[in-house]
Amino acid sequence: MLFHTNRKLNECHLIILYLLLTQCLRGKSQLINSPQTIIATLGHDIILPCNLVPGEDASDLTLEWTRPDLNPRFVHVCRSGEELVDITHELFKKRTSLFTDELKLGNISLKLSKVKIHDQGTYRCFIPKKDRQSFVQLVVGSDAVTSPVITLADTDKANRLVLQCESKGWYPEPEVSWLDSEGNLLSAGPTETVRGPDDLYTVSRRLTVEKSDNFTCRVQQKNINQTRETHFYVPDDFFELQSSSSAVTVGLAVSLAVCITFIFSVIFLFWKWRQKIIKIKTSRRDETDGDKEEAQPLRTRENVEVNKQLETELQQLCGEKQRNENELQTLKKEVDSKNKEVEKLTEEKQKHEKELEDKRTEVKKLTEEKQTLNKELEDLRTELETQLQQLREEKERNENELQTLKEKLEKNKELQDIKTNFST
Repeated sequence: MLFHTNRKLNECHLIILYLLLTQCLRGKSQLINSPQTIIATLGHDIILPCNLVPGEDASDLTLEWTRPDLNPRFVHVCRSGEELVDITHELFKKRTSLFTDELKLGNISLKLSKVKIHDQGTYRCFIPKKDRQSFVQLVVGSDAVTSPVITLADTDKANRLVLQCESKGWYPEPEVSWLDSEGNLLSAGPTETVRGPDDLYTVSRRLTVEKSDNFTCRVQQKNINQTRETHFYVPDDFFELQSSSSAVTVGLAVSLAVCITFIFSVIFLFWKWRQKIIKIKTSRRDETDGDKEEAQPLRTRENVEVNKQLETELQQLCGEKQRNENELQTLKKEVDSKNKEVEKLTEEKQKHEKELEDKRTEVKKLTEEKQTLNKELEDLRTELETQLQQLREEKERNENELQTLKEKLEKNKELQDIKTNFST
């Protein structure tokens, strides 16, 4: 009976102890642990905020700033006001500091000097003794971006205008878009990206224009709220001038080719005729003065032979001209066939570029999902570590309480034995 009574008393003691511990923990200091996103500029200094609330003196505590994705993960570690440089990651040595004068006020914010691209990531502010933590997301951007430059890249076979937009000095990689005068997005070619040795991006994108309008090239990076844009106006008479100049150019080229062919043909015929005349005159001078009746038939026969030779040569020239025309026609067919092949290859190239762009987009999406999953896993791991630490502490407290209860139970038993002996 006495054992059951003591057991009930012990259970009451445990309940009261649990309530007291709960009330004590409620009044315990905490870190501001709401997720924060800080945008930093390359080469500038930045402060990652972390505060102990209410303002409790943190000058004698061990303070840890870490990046879970690094190995080692320590960015800045301070123990009782002294920095532990040996365990700090090489990327952050001599670039981090705490506000030592404000540690007693609970300010354990971290100052990061001369921000670099690899500084981007999720930082953890942690106090091991109090088992409190908070996270800060740092996004790094560049302020060396240039306004887009629009140039006339080329004109296609349909005499449509091709505009190219280019901008430099971006980080992270931005988006490039073309808009009309009403702000509507236009269908354009794939974005071409080049990453320089300074890790900054140069982006460009082409637009095929079929009508007059005021076009805008916009380059923006939403993560750092940075946008640059440039306008380009195509006048109404541009396409008329383009088509008329093309027609005039083609007409002049054909006319010039015909004229040159005709002139060479005339010159060649005149040269052949001149050579024949010279031969005839030479033969006449070599003839002796003979009978005029015999010489007259001779000259007639010579004229007939010359005429026949000229007709034969003229027929040869006509045949050669016909062969040239046939060869020209064959060449035109071959050129048309090659043009069709080039158009087909161009379409296939555009199709492959589009597929490649889709795959790049898919890879980028998968990478972002992977980063998100890694962050969730890290958060879950941190939460599990915290819960495990709490369970260990609770187990230790329970063991201590159990030991205390055992000692009390032994004392009660001894008292009971003494009472029994005394009664006896």
